[in-house]
Amino acid sequence: MQVNGFAYGLNNYYHTISSNDDKQNLENQQDEQKQDSNQNNEQTQMVNGVALDSKELQVLRELQDTDRNVKAHEAAHQAAGGGLTGPASFSYTRGPDNQMYAIAGEVPIRVQKGNTPEETIAIARQIIAAAMAPSDPSPQDYKVAANATKMEIEARAEAVKMKAEEADVNNDKETKTSETDENNNTNEEYKSSIADVYKRNSMPESNPILSIAS
Repeated sequence: MQVNGFAYGLNNYYHTISSNDDKQNLENQQDEQKQDSNQNNEQTQMVNGVALDSKELQVLRELQDTDRNVKAHEAAHQAAGGGLTGPASFSYTRGPDNQMYAIAGEVPIRVQKGNTPEETIAIARQIIAAAMAPSDPSPQDYKVAANATKMEIEARAEAVKMKAEEADVNNDKETKTSETDENNNTNEEYKSSIADVYKRNSMPESNPILSIAS
């Protein structure tokens, strides 16, 4: 503690004094320092077995707030990310009470495309939800959300393209089916026509009647 350190210095200085006048002055100064020390002691507070002054208590409160905010921030990522997020990791610093407090953290999130555009769109939306889940998204959170938004847009474009190609294939099938039906009808008409001709040609011809004048 600073108070103890200052007292040790004062004691060392006291032993170097030899004259009575200086000694009396020093005793007066020592009394004043004791009063200041008592005032400081009144402002100290025991936290985790450590006596902290007002400044240290303020630092401790700030560290405790930061620790809560960091852990809540990463917990929000994990809750919204579901199976896409991994375990949180934190960076710690030691507080004036000798305890460790989180001052930064991160949660890994798996960014991957699905087997279909629809699956990719669903994954992208979950990534965006996970990135923007905390009440105070970081610049990195915004970056992740932006990349996921781009992935969703690309997946939507791919879905539209696939539907258009599928429609073209169906149209081609319908066209081929129609052409086949027309060809079948034409063949049937042709066969019917041939049959009619064959039928007519196969009938016996009648002998012509001749009249002979006498």
